[in-house]
Amino acid sequence: MRTEVLPTNQFDCWRFPGHNIINESLPITHYQLPNMERSACLIFNPVAGNSDPDQDLARIQELLEPFIDLDIRLTTPELDADQIAREAVARGVEAIIASGGDGTLSAVAGAIVGTNIPLGIISRGTANAFANALDIPNTIETACENILGGLTRVVDAAICNGEMPMVLLAGVGFEAETVELADREMKNRWGMLAYILSGIKQLNNLERFEAEIETEDRIISLTAVAVTVANAAPPTSILAQGPAGIIFDDGLLDVTLVAPQNKAGAIAASYHLLQTALSGNPTDRDDIGYLRAKKVTISADPPQKVVIDGEIIGMTPVSIECVPGGLTIFVPRVEEEQAVEKLTGLADIEITLKPST
Repeated sequence: MRTEVLPTNQFDCWRFPGHNIINESLPITHYQLPNMERSACLIFNPVAGNSDPDQDLARIQELLEPFIDLDIRLTTPELDADQIAREAVARGVEAIIASGGDGTLSAVAGAIVGTNIPLGIISRGTANAFANALDIPNTIETACENILGGLTRVVDAAICNGEMPMVLLAGVGFEAETVELADREMKNRWGMLAYILSGIKQLNNLERFEAEIETEDRIISLTAVAVTVANAAPPTSILAQGPAGIIFDDGLLDVTLVAPQNKAGAIAASYHLLQTALSGNPTDRDDIGYLRAKKVTISADPPQKVVIDGEIIGMTPVSIECVPGGLTIFVPRVEEEQAVEKLTGLADIEITLKPST
């Protein structure tokens, strides 16, 4: 059984009677804790993804209920995930587990920003950007194992226009138009590929706009096709990949500005951003810029659509402010790195193999 020690400023344990909070001197030596009573509200979206919801829910119950007392609440057209989560917060729940697509997960996360209630994530959507952005396992089995592990991490969130929570990213221009084109039928059929296909289609209608980006210390004006503000973003959200990786616990927002001159430039810029996402290196193209800020206000002429966590919310202007440490999520246990050796390249080295005994 592995033992690991994690710093208190990043990780904690799910608090419940009889268990101490993890600290630098208290090693973790257990994975599941069947002898401890824990409870959680499970918010389950039965129309998420393409799998059988009855089988999914039964599997989640099979994995979690031996260890956690689940209060199961299903979303309906009349009762969305946000409302269920807010009611759970009002009841004083110990933890909340959300199972559904990115819309469901973001809605639940947004409802508990600032509450310190830990959030368990079981992704069952077509894109699973939420789980991928926060390095959360995205199968039912591994996600449940992650929750049972009991480790939590405090990460940032954001607030849009002073009232709307944001967990992942906001897109202005090309990003928003692409999301709007990827309808439900297309996403159900193609999954994440639906966004790529929509992006290719949107290139035919590419429009540049005059953008003004105001931060706490400056105002930036340029002609752009897309402005993306990320709190957290998976590599597949390529228009957010200007910097070398999106940091989701630094108290800052990552802003990427994409400003090609024409369609050919937009294709080249998009491909370059995909490469930076895969390599983890920052962009070095002249028509792509990036910066970090605590608060960003974006205006556009002509006004542009705005998408927040995959949902169109209206038009510019839009203001987004980071909420440092606003969300607590269950995270995987970090495996100890295996020791490796490197002996090549050392001057005058000689190695003699001993006979086996």
